[in-house]
Amino acid sequence: MTERTGPLTGMRVIELAHIMAGPVCGLMLADMGADVVKVEKPNGDDTRRTVPPEVNGESAAFMIMNRNKRGIALDLKSDEGKAVLRRLLADADVVIENYRQGTMEKLGLGFEDLRKENPGLIYCAVSGFGRTGPYAARGGFDLVAQGMSGLMAITGEGPGRPPVKVGAPVSDITAGILAALGCASAYAHKLATGQGQMVDTSLLEAAITHTYWQSAIAFATGVSPGPMGSAHPLNAPYQAFPTADGWINIGAANQSNWERLTKALGAPELAGDPRFANGHARMDNRETLVATLEPLFRKRTTEEWLAAMEAAGVPAGPVLSIMEMHEDPHVLAREMVVPLTHPTAGPTKAIGLPIKFSDTPGKVARPSPRLGEHTREVLAEAGYDADTMERIIASGAGIVADA
Repeated sequence: MTERTGPLTGMRVIELAHIMAGPVCGLMLADMGADVVKVEKPNGDDTRRTVPPEVNGESAAFMIMNRNKRGIALDLKSDEGKAVLRRLLADADVVIENYRQGTMEKLGLGFEDLRKENPGLIYCAVSGFGRTGPYAARGGFDLVAQGMSGLMAITGEGPGRPPVKVGAPVSDITAGILAALGCASAYAHKLATGQGQMVDTSLLEAAITHTYWQSAIAFATGVSPGPMGSAHPLNAPYQAFPTADGWINIGAANQSNWERLTKALGAPELAGDPRFANGHARMDNRETLVATLEPLFRKRTTEEWLAAMEAAGVPAGPVLSIMEMHEDPHVLAREMVVPLTHPTAGPTKAIGLPIKFSDTPGKVARPSPRLGEHTREVLAEAGYDADTMERIIASGAGIVADA
């Protein structure tokens, strides 16, 4: 078994989740040291079929969401498959699931059922809308959550344009991160009391957390903000500007940075312009401000402006493509792109752990599992003898990876 490090070493997690939100929770816990066993249905997590792209027949989407986990496959429609899962959950710390409400209960594996057998079990449910409220029974997807949260109303080039979702599935990913935070918090409580509990979060709530600034404006004014492209609803200039050969993001959000920016642009007189004299004035005259600054930025290349802004102490950065981000020296230094070797796909890369610990560092050390790769290993750890394991596998209740 791969040696585990990280602050959650000792935590045992059974992941029944699929696609993205639940698996994000599992990978976060695994990266921080938890032993995460992913339990898949006989034909695997649907992400295994989210292709293209593939690498030697392996789904790139599945590999990036499920590294650092061990994997088994069980038929939970069979009595024996359910019995195996119950045995695994008997001494687990956490179970993660992101099925529709009622699915686990129909299998006899709901929170109330499982806590009778393991009072210390932390039951983490990630769903579209949460376990309570009028929408609790609805299925949910990232796109739906982004629309209902208000995110799509504030994303895009400007008023009157079609609604645009955030390019990344932020409600899925954020829900997974919130779920991991919830699990870690509940684990601290369990270590103190021995008691587990339900952890319940949703895609909708995750998306709503991204509306803090816009919600503050709406609470204060009674008016819903709209899309502003790359601009900020409370500060200016704080947005992307076109350069001679590309784009640059400028974060001159406070007075001192604004004054530094005017000097770096060779236009110190703008600092004394009454239209731009302070933050309030710059927001009132934002369109005029942008129209004044754009011709200045077009005079030099992005690289030249980045050097000038760094010398002046103005926060700035390039607009990178995904592959450019993967190759950025700071990203690599922070181990946010890590190499792995998959038994079928061969050399691959994964996104690293975004939290650094000084004394208990987490790490990404294991590629995603093949379907049923660790079924025998996990069953043996659960106390099954060889004959019983082979009978479970022969019956189809347990699935093992091809040799």
